[in-house]
Amino acid sequence: MLNHYFCCLLASLPLMSSAQTAPVAPPATQPPAATAPQAPARPASPRQLFPGLFEAVQLGRVFADGKTFVDAVPRQRPATILAAWKREKAQPGFQLKAFVARYFELPADGGVPFNSDIKAGLRHHLDTLWTVLARPAAPAIDPTDSLAAYSSLLPLPKPYLVPGGRFREVYYWDSYFTMLGLAEAGKGQLLKDITDNFAFLISRYGFIPNGNRSYYLTRSQPPFFASMVTLLAQERGNSELLRYRGALAAEYRYWMRGAEQLKPGTAARRAVRLPTGAVLNRYWDDSDQPREESYAEDVAAAKLSKQPPAQFYRHIRAAAASGWDFSSRWFRAGGGLGTIQTTDMVPVDLNCLLYNLELTLAEAAKLAGQPAQARLYTTKAAQRKAALLALTWDTKAGWFQDYNWRLRQRSTVRTLAGVFPLAFGLASSAQVARVGTTLKTNFLKPGGLVTSLSETKQQWDAPNGWAPLQYLAIEGLARYQQQPLADTIARRWMGLNQRVFAQTGQLLEKYDVLHPNRKAGGGEYPLQDGFGWTNGVLLRLMNRYRVGE
Repeated sequence: MLNHYFCCLLASLPLMSSAQTAPVAPPATQPPAATAPQAPARPASPRQLFPGLFEAVQLGRVFADGKTFVDAVPRQRPATILAAWKREKAQPGFQLKAFVARYFELPADGGVPFNSDIKAGLRHHLDTLWTVLARPAAPAIDPTDSLAAYSSLLPLPKPYLVPGGRFREVYYWDSYFTMLGLAEAGKGQLLKDITDNFAFLISRYGFIPNGNRSYYLTRSQPPFFASMVTLLAQERGNSELLRYRGALAAEYRYWMRGAEQLKPGTAARRAVRLPTGAVLNRYWDDSDQPREESYAEDVAAAKLSKQPPAQFYRHIRAAAASGWDFSSRWFRAGGGLGTIQTTDMVPVDLNCLLYNLELTLAEAAKLAGQPAQARLYTTKAAQRKAALLALTWDTKAGWFQDYNWRLRQRSTVRTLAGVFPLAFGLASSAQVARVGTTLKTNFLKPGGLVTSLSETKQQWDAPNGWAPLQYLAIEGLARYQQQPLADTIARRWMGLNQRVFAQTGQLLEKYDVLHPNRKAGGGEYPLQDGFGWTNGVLLRLMNRYRVGE
């Protein structure tokens, strides 16, 4: 059973210090956990399983993509492989790449090959991709398989979808936007399966990790679980809010852990207490080591930064937790990656998502006939909204911007994170009018909305556009009756997706919205085909606007 999966823990190489991982009692104001027991021992990551060999492979850049080795499955037990490596590496003619190929089953390049039929049309392509990107359930490690426990892939009890390309596992915030398409395609069972998988992860680990890999177990991603449950409730009824109430509450505790003990002007893990006493949140990763999947890149980047390596790695990992890895929104004004300061920022998007989680918990409490709990969460949501709007709204810029809690000042960087208060209903009508003007004047481009106003060669900056941010902007504007601008964004984005598909037979992870005939770039890896959240958002919009019927 799954307990076998944890037998391979190596305590000798912790990814984080005991001070960073010491358990903190949940606030007394929170309801008891319904689905989140004490977090079990976590499976060892590739760096923990293969000390020395791991660094040699990654720093030696044996593979062009650092994710290749951490996704490989060992053919023998780690102790056997390590002994062979130590014995062979000093021998004349030793080739590390050949050694790894002998002792590990490497992942297929680019995931499952798929050749689309452009003539069959975009809707046919989307319908086919649900099958191409599907992965089967793996509810437990087979106890008769002595090597399965050493894979970095965490088993899930229900089928799921991967984004595509190098992303061979489920991803947290990607999945919500993929699920939008599943709902449109009438795949209600898969919609529920994915939601169940995330509830399972909360139950097992106390939170939803970045993805179902052992090397992702130190961080989460933007908390869209409440939105997933709401989407499922729209399909199956409000009883789903009660069904997942315990998981929702457990996720909330994860984000708020330690908040009650904070003094004004301090932070711990994901919680920040402002000088006013209000509590907001930040992105965080429990490790201060290089990311295993981008180990060589992080080590090289740390050498170019003036920050202490552990601090730099923490900021890098927190940016990965944000999903925006990487963007000028996390850098000091005018600086590059070396100035990254993610954990110093109170992000507008994260706090809008937690506001939505609080309101979802309030609604679930009402349905459960617990008005006191409903009032508790409604009050928390109101307090978060007031604090967030006061800190992030820039009247002069007409935009919502992140807040640096250490410097006690608002960021000057404008990004599409500023549409989250519209999408989740925090903004006033006057603020929405200003945001609409700023979107039209500064962000709207031939292919849709640009992610930021800076070209930095980072993938979450100009000239790139991303499906989830287009969708949230469209939804936010429509929520406040700004339909003409919402329609313009939607049609430009769909047009770009359709044009690229007609030329290449592909739907892509991101797009260049400034130069629609040019491939998007930036980031640590090549442009990926697939692609889960692009597919989900596109189908949702095509159905709404009756395109291609």
